[in-house]
Amino acid sequence: MTESLDPQKDFPVSWDEMHRNAKALAWRLVDKGPWKGIIGITRGGLVPACIVARELDIKLVETFCISSYDHQDQREAQIIKQPDGVGDGVGWLVIDDLVDSGSTFRLVREFLPKAHYACIYAKPAGAGTTDTFITEVSQDTWIHFPWDLEQKFSPPIADKKAAP
Repeated sequence: MTESLDPQKDFPVSWDEMHRNAKALAWRLVDKGPWKGIIGITRGGLVPACIVARELDIKLVETFCISSYDHQDQREAQIIKQPDGVGDGVGWLVIDDLVDSGSTFRLVREFLPKAHYACIYAKPAGAGTTDTFITEVSQDTWIHFPWDLEQKFSPPIADKKAAP
């Protein structure tokens, strides 16, 4: 059976869950340093990068600005801004919220091949492009991050499956 590449499952993430998972990521990374600094992949990687920076007491936080998603679709990644003064990435930690297809991390690795790549969530198609992650989700899962959500009623899963 082939797994669909179209998201079929909604996976909402709360602020509390994001904070717990980013802290868990910091626990996995604490002994892998020392780190010169963190590079957050914009925009989704900024929140976990900030939490990891706090937990690892890293003061130097850079950004690698890439556009590859709108609120529902993935497209070819476009570089908007690269960090300066990080060389080939030795001693740097690159953080994102999610690795989906792996295209963002593959692109960044072209510029920072010796950095350590970490994220909160990994899908099977991209898991091989990250060095450290917390939770693997199926490829057909769409993760709804807390910065993209507002509280409202959500129908039960059974109701969604019964809909035409």
